[in-house]
Amino acid sequence: MYAVVKTGGKQLKVEKGMTEVVEKLDVPVGSSVTLTPLFVSDEGKALVGAEVSSATVTAEVVEHFKGDKVVIFKFKKRKGYKVKKGHRQNLTRILVTDISLTGAKATKAAAAKAETAAKPAAKKAPAAKKPAAKKAPVAKKPAAAKPAAKKAPAAKKPATAAKPAAAKKPAAARKPAAKKPAPKKKSPADSAE
Repeated sequence: MYAVVKTGGKQLKVEKGMTEVVEKLDVPVGSSVTLTPLFVSDEGKALVGAEVSSATVTAEVVEHFKGDKVVIFKFKKRKGYKVKKGHRQNLTRILVTDISLTGAKATKAAAAKAETAAKPAAKKAPAAKKPAAKKAPVAKKPAAAKPAAKKAPAAKKPATAAKPAAAKKPAAARKPAAKKPAPKKKSPADSAE
């Protein structure tokens, strides 16, 4: 017999007597924890959904510990960007002590009654939503007034007009950049004078 349980956002296949590692559970070491199964296989029979709703998986917390270090390294080439981080996940080791099917072997007639009892409740839910739909048109009336008040698009700035005028000057009218003459080197003959 085995079961599939959900813990820590993950699903895990467990059997009686197995030790497994799961994300940290806020339970002291040595105490027992009850996990709700999603699926139970018992002697070739698969129990799912309403059939497995009353089944439980009991486990004992053996220890809390940290997992192996995971290195996160970010790098962008030719940019000089490097970031190195580390992470160690908090984990819990559990020992599965029992898989119980108490009340899980319900007859098909009882399961059918449970489904029919759930259907009328589902029919009442849409009736509750109808008044909310009537209120929606009232909220739309003020929204219809909004399109009447439109803003005019913003005018372009006149600063862009000044740049083309400077670019139209002929090349002869522009002054060349002034160059500084290189300092003259003194020869040994000049220093003797």
